[in-house]
Amino acid sequence: MAGATYTFGWPCVYDPRPNTGLVVLWGNNQIYLMGGFIREDLRSALQGGAKLLVIDPRKIDIAKRADIWIGPRPQSDGVLALGMIKVIIEEDLYDADFVTKWTVGFEKLQEHIKKFSLSDVESLTWVPRLEIEKAARLYAQTKPVSLVVGNGIEKSINAFQQLRAIFIMRSLVGDMNTSGGNVRLTPAPFMRLGHFFLIGKSPRKAETKIQLGNEFPISITSAYIPPQSFVNAILEEKPYPMKGAICILTNPLLSYPDTENTYKAFMKLDFIVVSELFHTPTTAIADIVLPAAWGAEHDTVGYWPGWHEEIRAYPKLIEPPGEARSDPEWINELAKRLNLGEFFWNNEKEALDEMLKPSGYSWEDFKEKRILEAKKEYKKPEEGLFTTPSGKVEIYSERLEGLGCSPMPLFEELSQFRFDLSKEYPLLLFNGKEAPYMLTGYKQIDFLRSKKPQPTMELNPATAEKLGLKEGEWVYIETEKGKIKQILSLDPDLDPRLVYASFGWWFPEDSGELYQFRKSNINVLTESAAPFDPVTGSVELGGIPCKVYKG
Repeated sequence: MAGATYTFGWPCVYDPRPNTGLVVLWGNNQIYLMGGFIREDLRSALQGGAKLLVIDPRKIDIAKRADIWIGPRPQSDGVLALGMIKVIIEEDLYDADFVTKWTVGFEKLQEHIKKFSLSDVESLTWVPRLEIEKAARLYAQTKPVSLVVGNGIEKSINAFQQLRAIFIMRSLVGDMNTSGGNVRLTPAPFMRLGHFFLIGKSPRKAETKIQLGNEFPISITSAYIPPQSFVNAILEEKPYPMKGAICILTNPLLSYPDTENTYKAFMKLDFIVVSELFHTPTTAIADIVLPAAWGAEHDTVGYWPGWHEEIRAYPKLIEPPGEARSDPEWINELAKRLNLGEFFWNNEKEALDEMLKPSGYSWEDFKEKRILEAKKEYKKPEEGLFTTPSGKVEIYSERLEGLGCSPMPLFEELSQFRFDLSKEYPLLLFNGKEAPYMLTGYKQIDFLRSKKPQPTMELNPATAEKLGLKEGEWVYIETEKGKIKQILSLDPDLDPRLVYASFGWWFPEDSGELYQFRKSNINVLTESAAPFDPVTGSVELGGIPCKVYKG
């Protein structure tokens, strides 16, 4: 929940317990993609009387049980949130006492929503005005609210302000840090991995002024470099020339936007090292492939999902096969041979000890403890709930303004989409994660391939009939960047203007042309050029004009 931390000043999660309030899944398909405990939590909540609001361009499975399902145009979520905010404010559905005492900038928001109408919102989001009003009223009049926002909101040039708009809406109803709703967590005591990026007297500290990604003020504070910044730096040799890359737990030829640009950049590098369990299109262009040890083959800790703010021990159970080594082991050894050993550790155990030091446990002790959980805190605002400079919810953020960013989500910005429909490209392409796989990984696992044997793209049956296409046949999806092939599947609930495609596809059974990494990979169709999200550097990945025809 990247936007939540900056808007409100604290990390928060859904407090999974039965309630008679409202669960909101916004661009998030947790039931399909997360562990079984999520399904059980939601089932308990719904059986306990909770209502369900699902906001997603696709009518995902859980939406069939929703009290309201809204299917907005991809990448229009910020406009939709501002529309719901307009309803909440103009119908006096907000918590006036909370807003007065614990927000900054509400008056500016009140003035801003006068600049657009719900008809404007309807036109841009493709959501009927009556549905917008109905959803806003349900949201404002039902407590507690468990709001869960997913990656679907983050694939946009307006990603940061879209998230802020959604979370600002939450602040208006004053339902903050409540049992059965969203709860503040006190993180478990361990060193976050970001601290390992600039350790001690590392010479990298002197390079921060010319570091990649400095133009994106929030991203760089998390040591995050947008993929296109890295790719462009290789191609343009600015701010300095890149000569090599080490890839760990990544497959850039599939996962980076603009596949052709990414391929050109990686082929320009003098040296590529990839640490992997299996061969991928990216290992196929590597100079060296390091066989990675799997989880149970070395001592390690787990902290995913990060928003749970906890850490778990995963002790070594078996020796890794052959030359396989864990990433910390070979990185430490490489540092020693490069005369950088003083900035690293003698071995993996020492690294784990340092990571666990704030907890008071050594790695050997923690193997017995097994887990450090975050604490749920139901603090009130007057008890220091918000850690922003003002100690309040900052609807209007002077800190953002000081960074040269819009201090508040603005309709005129959120309504400017990167792309729009045209006569040549009359459909909008978007995508999501697939349950059998982890992003681009594991396409070579027979059991998983049996669950999803081929990449599929979904169309409304009326659209398919109009184009002369039949379910089950290979079809082309084409944008200005290129074309790919996927198998047609029909979805009667999908908007006739939309195309929903599979992400991350390659074919390990066919080693030709780097495992056919261009054949069905949607990043062949995506763009990595500006404009970007000015805060995070996100590119537009979810509302791309395309056309579809027989393969």
